[in-house]
Amino acid sequence: MDLEQFYSGNEWYAYRYFGAHIVEQGAIFRVYAPRAEKVTLIGEFNEWHDQEMELNGRGGIYSLAVPEAQPGQMYKYRIYHHNGTVTDKADPYGFAMELRPASASIITAEKHVFTDEEWMRNREKLYNRPFHLYEIHFGSWRANGDRWYRYEELAGELIPYLKEMGYTHVEIMPLNEHPMDESWGYQSTGFFAPTSRYGTPDGLKQFVNQCHMAGIGVILDFVPVHFAVDDYGLSMFDGMPLYEIPFEDVERSEWGSYNFAHGRGEVASFLKSSANYWLTEYHFDGLRMDAIANIIYWGGDERRGANAQSVQFVQSMNEGLHNIHPTAVLMAEDSTSYLKVTAPVEYGGLGFDYKWDLGFMHDTLDFFTYSVEERRKHYHDLLFSMHYFYNELYLLAFSHDEVVHGKKTLVDKMYGCYEDKFAQCRALFLYMMSHPGKKLNFMGNEIGQFREWAEYRPQDFEELAPFPMHNAFTRFCRDLNQIYLHHPALYEGEYNSACFSYVISDRDWDLVYAYRRSAGGEQILAVFNFSDVRYSDYLVRIEGNHMLKELIHSAGNIYGGTVPYEGVELVVRNGQCFMDLEPYSGRLFQVL
Repeated sequence: MDLEQFYSGNEWYAYRYFGAHIVEQGAIFRVYAPRAEKVTLIGEFNEWHDQEMELNGRGGIYSLAVPEAQPGQMYKYRIYHHNGTVTDKADPYGFAMELRPASASIITAEKHVFTDEEWMRNREKLYNRPFHLYEIHFGSWRANGDRWYRYEELAGELIPYLKEMGYTHVEIMPLNEHPMDESWGYQSTGFFAPTSRYGTPDGLKQFVNQCHMAGIGVILDFVPVHFAVDDYGLSMFDGMPLYEIPFEDVERSEWGSYNFAHGRGEVASFLKSSANYWLTEYHFDGLRMDAIANIIYWGGDERRGANAQSVQFVQSMNEGLHNIHPTAVLMAEDSTSYLKVTAPVEYGGLGFDYKWDLGFMHDTLDFFTYSVEERRKHYHDLLFSMHYFYNELYLLAFSHDEVVHGKKTLVDKMYGCYEDKFAQCRALFLYMMSHPGKKLNFMGNEIGQFREWAEYRPQDFEELAPFPMHNAFTRFCRDLNQIYLHHPALYEGEYNSACFSYVISDRDWDLVYAYRRSAGGEQILAVFNFSDVRYSDYLVRIEGNHMLKELIHSAGNIYGGTVPYEGVELVVRNGQCFMDLEPYSGRLFQVL
C-alpha cells in the first residue's frame, strides 16, 4: 500500500494492507489508531491475553505478526486511551465478524474461485439495454424453517424466480455486518465483512457467481454516509473522533448514527477501499449508494448549504471506481434537485451512472391514493416527471422505503375497494414499466401483498397462493416484465427526448393519458384510463395509418380483470383510432 496515498485519501486497496492477513506462517495484523496510547491484540490464538502491537514510525499504524493465528479464529484490538480508559474494538478492515450481539472479528482465508469470466467480460452499464432490478432484503424474502437461508442456499431458490419473473438484476439491501436487525444493514460496524447472519464470505461469493452464471446481475446497497455508534465499531476508535466528524452540531445523522468525516484522507481511503473491495473481491456489478442527499448537503438539508468536502469525496470516489471498474454501475439514492448527479466528474457532475427518480415515485403514488375527483385536480402531476426527466439518467424505484412504517404496501395504497386496488395497481405497474427510465421493484410488490414488509418475517408467498386475485396479479407482473425485456422501444434511447412523445396529455376530466415510445426499430403506444368510468370507442389520434397489436391489457380477465384476453388488433385510419378503455386500466400496443 502507498502510505502517502492512504493519508491523502487516494488509496483504493487499503484492505490488502490493513486487517488480518494469512501469511506463510500464521497471520499479520495491522490497524490504524493514530491517537491511541498503545494497542494490543487479543484473540483465540493467545487466549484473549494482550499482545502489544508495534507502532510503525509516527503514522499511527500498529502491526503484529502472530505465528499461532489460524483462519476461523476470532480477535479484537484493545485500544488504550490517554485518559486511562480501554476499549476492545472489532477490526475496521476485518473480513468477517461474529453474529450479533457478539462482535469479534474473524480471520478468513479465501477459498472460492469465480467462474464468471464471460459475464464479467461482457457486462455493461445498460444505458440501451433492459435494466429491471428486484430489490430484496436477504433475510426476509422467503421462509426457510426457523433459520435464515445461507448465501449459497438462497441462490438456488432466488435465481429461478428472477428468471421466471423477468428481472435482469437483484439489488440486495446492505450485507455489511451490522448490530441491529431493524437497521436493515444501513448502520454498519463491518464495512469489509459480509454479515454472518447468512453465512461466510465464500458463501456470498458463491451466490454472486451463481447469479452471474445464470445471467443475473447483482447490485449491492452501499452506505458511504454514516456508521453505527456501537462502542466496538468505528466510533471514537482511538479514544477521539477518527472516522466521524468531530463537531457536535454535525457529528450525528438524522438516524442517530455518526456521520463520516469525508474530508479526512484516511477516512476517504477507508470508504474508497470498501467500495472497491465489494466490486473487486465479490464481483458485484454495481453499488447503489444510500442517502446521497446527506453527502451533498449538511444533514441532507439544502438550507444548510452544500458540504463541499463530501461532494469532492463522492466525485473522487466515483471517478476512481469508473477507472478501476469501467462496466460497474453506480447509482445514487438522492432526493434533492442538485444538478449533474449523473454527469461525469470532468464536467462538474457527481459521476453516478443513474439517479433514483424519487419525484416520480412520490407524484405517482400520491396520485393513485386520490379519489377520481381529486385526480382531476392533480391530472398534470403525472406529466411533471417528463418535464425534468432528461436532466439526469433516472431509475424509477418502488423500493422498500415505500412499504414500511405505516405507509402501506403498493396495492394497499391504491384508492378504493379490494378489486379496484388490484385494477389500479396493475395500471400503475404498466405505467411505470412503459415510462422512460430503468426500473426497480421491492420484493412483495409483484404478489400484491397487503402486509407491510418487516425484516423479521418472510414475504407472504405461501399465504397468498390460494387467492386467485394475487395469483393473477403476479402473472400480470411476470408477463409485463417479459414484454419489457423483449421490446427495444421500452428501453433503448430512453434518455433521448426524440424517443418519447405524448399522444394525450390534456384530458383532465377524462383522466386519460397516452404516449409513444420509439426506438430499436419499433414504436410502442401506451394508453391509460385512470378514472372509474368505462369509455367506449374513445378517440386516440396517431398520425398515419397503422395496425395496433395489443401486447398487454391490465384489465384482461387472466389478470383479474373483466375483459376477455384475445390478443386484439386495432386499426388506425387517417390518424384516428377508436378503442375501449376500462376503468382503472392501461393498454400497451405495438404500432405496426
